[in-house]
Amino acid sequence: MSLNVVHLVGRAGANPEIKYFESGTMLCTLPLAVDRRSRNDEKPDWFNLKIWGKTAKVAGDFVHKGKQIAIEGSLTIETWDDASTGAKRSKPVILVNRLQLLGSKRDSDGGGDSGSYSSDDDEF
Repeated sequence: MSLNVVHLVGRAGANPEIKYFESGTMLCTLPLAVDRRSRNDEKPDWFNLKIWGKTAKVAGDFVHKGKQIAIEGSLTIETWDDASTGAKRSKPVILVNRLQLLGSKRDSDGGGDSGSYSSDDDEF
């Protein structure tokens, strides 16, 4: 048996970056800052998120820097050859399949945009 599930709750570290493809698919990339349980370490852990499809649209429309969100996804390691040095490079990325908007109405600039969105949802 194998299991690759990641659950995180944190705040968007930047506004989402949206890319549109000729196929009509959308990709949203977003850094997520997650505080550790112990308050001794003031620096958050940072995670790179990739969100596809309709959930990417929701992220692009409702997530902004500082917005609190919860995600469910899977961990993958992206690898590439560095263009300038030719060295192998890699970074961990969370492929998000479920996004939940958290926080108060004040956090969302007056919009009541809380809700849960999944890449499996047909409509929102």
